[in-house]
Amino acid sequence: MTASASRRHLLFALLRPHWPAMLLGLLLGLVANAAGLATPLVTKWVLDTLGAGEPLTRPILVLLALVVVGAGIGLWQWILMGTVAERVVYEARVSIIRRYFAARIDQLTRRPGGELVTRATSDPALLHEASGSVVGLINGAVALVGTLALMGVLDVVLLGATLVAVVLVAVLMGLIMPAIGRAQEAAQESVGRLGGTLEGALRAIRTVKASRAEPRQTELITGYARDTARHSVRAARRSAVVWTISWTGIQVAVIVILGFGAARAERGLIEVSTLIAFLLYAFQLMGPIGELTQNLTAMQAGIAAASRIREIEAIEVEPAGAPGTRPVPDVAPTPRRGDPVLVFRGVTARYGPDGDPAVSDIDLRIPRTGHTALVGPSGAGKTTLFSLLLRFLEPVDGVLLLDGRPYPDLSPAEVRGRLAYVEQDAPVVPGTIGDNLRFTHPDATDEELWEALRTVHLADRVASFDLGLDTPLTATSVSGGERQRIALARAVLRTPDVLLLDEATAQVDGLTEAAVTRCVRDRAAVGAVVTIAHRLSTVLDADQIVVMERGRIRAVGSHRDLLREDALYRDLVAALRITPEAVADAAVH
Repeated sequence: MTASASRRHLLFALLRPHWPAMLLGLLLGLVANAAGLATPLVTKWVLDTLGAGEPLTRPILVLLALVVVGAGIGLWQWILMGTVAERVVYEARVSIIRRYFAARIDQLTRRPGGELVTRATSDPALLHEASGSVVGLINGAVALVGTLALMGVLDVVLLGATLVAVVLVAVLMGLIMPAIGRAQEAAQESVGRLGGTLEGALRAIRTVKASRAEPRQTELITGYARDTARHSVRAARRSAVVWTISWTGIQVAVIVILGFGAARAERGLIEVSTLIAFLLYAFQLMGPIGELTQNLTAMQAGIAAASRIREIEAIEVEPAGAPGTRPVPDVAPTPRRGDPVLVFRGVTARYGPDGDPAVSDIDLRIPRTGHTALVGPSGAGKTTLFSLLLRFLEPVDGVLLLDGRPYPDLSPAEVRGRLAYVEQDAPVVPGTIGDNLRFTHPDATDEELWEALRTVHLADRVASFDLGLDTPLTATSVSGGERQRIALARAVLRTPDVLLLDEATAQVDGLTEAAVTRCVRDRAAVGAVVTIAHRLSTVLDADQIVVMERGRIRAVGSHRDLLREDALYRDLVAALRITPEAVADAAVH
């Protein structure tokens, strides 16, 4: 199968579920075409009746009926195909959105967010016109063949002159159409790059302005806009050439037919009514040829869109878990005393099939209760361990166990139902403060929300708002520290088996840091807490500290043991100027 045929197959696959409605639309189009094709013959009947001096009532009524029936059927087809087009666009968007949320994290993060948005919004929109292109092409082809056949019935000689023009137009259109598809696809690629870069720049707008980088970013993004415009203009020019060729070819054919036909009528070879009917058919040729041109152009755009949509559908999704796995349990199974809640056994992972391992040969036991802290230089693999725990990343070797059950026997939802996670950036979701707090547990009561807010020392702040929990929350209405505390409150809303904190005190003040530290200590008394921290002062009292370096576990122990036995840990402590007095003070508090 050629690349062009394969791309057409992608478009047809998107349209296949709608074939009953498209078949009905095709039948309606054929009936409307039949009414249109009959009109010139009835017009000839009117002229012949007029020439014979007979009553015109019957042929006029038939002509009027053809017009009314053709208009009604055409309206029905238009509404039907418009509905099909909107359904195709809707289903394509839903398919992409579902794929996004089922996809593996690494499959999404390798693409800019703006490009992903474009794939779900702009690309499916191109399917609107393309969805009716198949029906339009068949209708146009049938109308073209039918028109030429009836022209042959009227006069074969004039038909020959018409066919010359039609063949020339078809050849030229066939040569130009593939270039339109290539230009459309290049334009969509440019739109994706434009959206991705713009989204990233707007997300970092404070950094852009603080760095006085507005002109550079503007030039970069407008460059992508220029690329989009250039490819779109190229496609528009080719489309204009196709339209010009088709219309001009038919108009020239009409002029030739008029001159040649008038000469034949003057010599008595054909009747004037026949010439008029033939000319009407010649003018009608503009309809099928225009329809073919329009639908071929729409199909090229649709093929380009379908190809990009299929790229998204090829994204790998998260594993569904072992057959017969049960829904996410709200309550963890009764643990056996002394067993760890989480275990890494010889785990190695990488972010790409050809990439170097991000972590190698990880053996680690996380106790069912207590605080485990992950420390080490940037790039040591701490975040990768979190990604493995949350099944954002799958190991290439080794296995993880949750309560003694291998991760492959569990669905991602089962695993995540036992964990709570606070990201370092602590993003908030659109909606109110209450919506954010209930994001993990939609059925939580207001009292549970207030208790979680009190835990992170944010209850007074929220109570000061006129709408309280119903206050709309945007990224700019709260500080970074408040965002982090809201995320932490969401995580501790209902005590999870394992609480994962990625630098939970990165953006909070000293008083709040103390509150977060107390929260961690309280949670560690009843469950497992695993933290990633670059500020070692927040993990000095951890039950076990895991020192990582270059993707491997270098040492595991308490602060005092590691300070005595591990040089890297001593360097980390020294770099942050943690004095013995600070250590003692932390122990007291």
